[in-house]
This record gives sequence, C-alpha cells and structure tokens, in this order.
Amino acid sequence: MILVLAPMEGVVDPVIRRIYSDIGGYNLCVTEFIRVTGNLLSPKTFYKYCPELKNDGKTKAGTPVFVQLLGSDPVSLSENALLAKDLGAPGIDLNFGCPAKTVNRHDGGASLLKDPNRIYKILTELRKHLPKDYPLTAKVRLGFEDKSLHKEIAKAVEDGGADWIAIHARTKKEAYKPPAHWEYIASMKDEISIPVFANGDIWTTEDLKRCKEVSGCEDFFIGRGAFTNPGLANQIHHRFDQESKSELSKKFPFLKTAYKNNLLKNQWTETYPHYQSFLKLNYSVFGDYHSIKRGKQWIKFLGNTYPEAKQLFQETKGLQSFAEICKLNHLDQEAMPRTSIGEVFA
Repeated sequence: MILVLAPMEGVVDPVIRRIYSDIGGYNLCVTEFIRVTGNLLSPKTFYKYCPELKNDGKTKAGTPVFVQLLGSDPVSLSENALLAKDLGAPGIDLNFGCPAKTVNRHDGGASLLKDPNRIYKILTELRKHLPKDYPLTAKVRLGFEDKSLHKEIAKAVEDGGADWIAIHARTKKEAYKPPAHWEYIASMKDEISIPVFANGDIWTTEDLKRCKEVSGCEDFFIGRGAFTNPGLANQIHHRFDQESKSELSKKFPFLKTAYKNNLLKNQWTETYPHYQSFLKLNYSVFGDYHSIKRGKQWIKFLGNTYPEAKQLFQETKGLQSFAEICKLNHLDQEAMPRTSIGEVFA
C-alpha cells in the first residue's frame, strides 16, 4: 500500500512536509501547485515551493517530494517540467483537479476536466520530452459540473502517458461536500490499466477500509484527514500492512519505506510536541505573521481529533502576536533562530 500526503494549497507547505515525514507513514509528498502561465519559471520559484530540491528532492527524513504543476499550455508545462526535473525533482504531478474559482477562471485545475482531450494533449507533450522512466502523474476529479465524462478523463490520463492517476471522488462543483463517490473511482479504474490512487473522505482507518472495498484501490492520497490526524498514515500501515505491497514500489523503489512506530495511540501527548516543532519551524523561516496564521490553522484542524487541541484553539484564536502563542505553548521565542528556507528544509 502506497500512501501519499496529498497536495493542498496553503496547507501542505515545506514545514508540514518536514513534520509529517518525521512522523512517518507517507511514501511520498507532493508540493502545493506551482502555477505555469506561459513563461519558464525561475529556479528560485521552484526552490520556494520545493526547497527539498536542494536535498535530492527529498525531505530531511528522506521522503521523496514530487513537484506539482498547474496550467493549460502543453509547451509551457513541458518546459517547466524539464526544469523541475533538472533541479532535482524525483517526479512531476499535474493538477487537473483544483476547484478554486480563481484558478478555474484562468483555465487551470479542474477547468481542464471539461475537455479530456486537452488533458491528453498536455500529458502527451510532457511524456514526449521527459525521460521514459521518469515519473509523470496526474491528479483529477470525477468531472467539472457532473460525472458524465469520468471514464473519458481516466482514459485521457492513461493514453497521455501518465504513470498513475489520483482521483478525488467528487466533481469540481461538489468541491468538498460529502459524500465522496468512491464507486466512480471503481468505474474509472475498470477503464484503465495504470495504477489508481483513491482520494477523498479518508479520515480514519475504517474510512480507508471502506474506500478500499468500494473503489478497489490499493493505494491512496490522504489530504484533510492527514491534517486532522498526523498519525493516520502510520495507523493505516499498522492496521493493514507495515510494508508496502503495491506494484508501484516495484517500478519506483524509492516509494517502499514509510511506516514508523509513531502516533499509533492517537493521543494528544504524542502529537503536541510535533505542533510545537511546527510553530518553531514556521517562525524560524517565515517570521511572526505566517507563524500566527499557520499555527491557528493547524490547531483548528487538530481539534477535530483531539479535545485538548480543540480547547487550545479556543485559547489561541484571539491571540494577535506570536509571543502570546509561544507563551501559551510553553515555547521560548528568543531561543528560536531565524534562518533561510533552504537551510531548514534542504
């Protein structure tokens, strides 16, 4: 079983990737999307979103990080994919699923789902220029307004040359509204031969069990469920398999090892030190404002799993300074070194 920490804009940044790869359980991370609008991006842009490029495309703990690109022009996407590869990205993922209105208005993300042939053309262009054995993947949804093209979307991804497809089991219109329609993933899986990752509404090990049964998938992307329960991936591996048995681990050996004996009891006393590390890392690299914003964001998510975190969020949400947050969380702000993003994550 391969578990991937799903890309989520404004959430799964280099800090979270470092924390979660330290905790363990995820065989792979994917960056937040990097928007490609027609020009060749600078290396600086890639290092901003993926400082792990300076560490052979891996987190400090050794988890590989794919670079995700978002755009609609095949040539521009291909040129930027080649640059990302040359900078050290171990793989490229294409975003055909982002439901954000701003992204869709600019012909990106889920807007491509309206015409599967465009997805095919983009993937074909990238596959033509990337090395044959270099990982190229795609993340999609079931459709834009409805699910009428879900099979065509799957075929476009396979025929375009992707190594695998990750499917969020909702349409763009449904966004994140429950339930996730795992049965449509099964329908798409029946149409193609490349590996399929199921994604959507996996909050617990029991959810994954049901998703596995309904979708027929052996591999999974986990998004909001991961952010709510940092130990979820280890709990899944512990329950179902401690070693990856996925066919993907044979083709891409770097995906093999992920399980660690961490956070299996799902107790706040185990998780809280990781939240404290999260605050310190954010401050060291990004400073006060970013640390306040992200600190409140994650503790709110954690409150869905831990009553103690829910109470801590109530005490945190009205605070206006990072010094106050440090005091509440028993941290010494003055002892936190300020450093560059590259020094912390590479």
